[in-house]
Amino acid sequence: RTAFHAKPGHTLLVSDYSAIEARVLSWLADERWRLDVFATHGKIYEASAAAMFGVPIEKIRKGNPEYALRQTGKVAELALGYQGSVGALKAMGALAMGLTEEELPDIVKRWRTANKNIAALWYTYDGAAISVLQTGRPAYANKVGFAREFDAQQGIDYLTIQLPSGRKLYYAHPRIGVNRFGAPSILYYGMDQIKKKWVPQETYGGKLTENITQAIARDCLARALLALDQRGYHTVMHVHDEAVVEAPEGTPLEAITAIMGEPIPWAPGLQLRGDGCETRYYKKD
Repeated sequence: RTAFHAKPGHTLLVSDYSAIEARVLSWLADERWRLDVFATHGKIYEASAAAMFGVPIEKIRKGNPEYALRQTGKVAELALGYQGSVGALKAMGALAMGLTEEELPDIVKRWRTANKNIAALWYTYDGAAISVLQTGRPAYANKVGFAREFDAQQGIDYLTIQLPSGRKLYYAHPRIGVNRFGAPSILYYGMDQIKKKWVPQETYGGKLTENITQAIARDCLARALLALDQRGYHTVMHVHDEAVVEAPEGTPLEAITAIMGEPIPWAPGLQLRGDGCETRYYKKD
C-alpha cells in the first residue's frame, strides 16, 4: 500500500463505505431494526449482540462484562448473513476468537431468530429462481427481478437477475438439479477457480443473496465514482468499496465522504455512510 504516494502539494483522501454489505442486505430484507441502527448510531456489531442475547445495547461497551458479547456479534455478522452456519463461523475464526465448538449452533440460531427477514430472504430468492426455471415466467421478489432469457446470437440460455440499478446478473445454461438433501437445486455453468474451466456450479438462496448484495454494493460505488468525477475530484484508484481521491492539500475529507453517503434514486431508504482518512500515502485507516 505504502508504494502509492500523493504528488507534491496534494494528499490522498481515502473514503470507503461503512458496513456496506450489512446495509444493503438489511435494505433488501427490510429488516427494520437493522435499518434503524444504520439510520442512527450505526453500531451493528453491538446491536446484533444485543438482539441475539437480549441485552441492552448501552451495556455493550468497554469496561462492562457485556462487552465480550460484541465479539460474538461481530463474528456472527461477518459469517451468517448469506445462510452460513457453524462451518461459516469456524471459517471466520470463531474458535480462534475464544468461542467453543459447543456454542456455535446456538449462535447460529440466535442470529437467525434476531434476523427473521434476512433468513426469509434466502428462501424467497431461492424460490423465485427455481420458479422461473421451472415455469419460464418472470418473478419479482424483494427489489430484484428474476427471468429466463435466451441470447440467440450466442446461443446461450440465461437466468438473469435485474438489480435495482437496472443492471443484470447472468447465470449461463441454468437448470434444476437435485442437491445432496434431495431438494431442487439451481445449477448453472461457471468458472472453476482452480481448474480454470467452465463447469456446472450449484447455487442456492444464500449464495444468490450474496451475489445480489455485493452487486448492489458495487453499483453504489459506481454511482459514487461518477459523482466524484462530475464534481471535479480526481479518483486515482478504487479498491473494493473504497475510493481514493488525490486532491490539493486542504481539501476537506468530509466533502468526499458526504458524496459517498448521498441517497441513491434507485435505492430509496438505503442508508449509506462514508468513512475515511486523509494521508500522504495509501494505507488502511
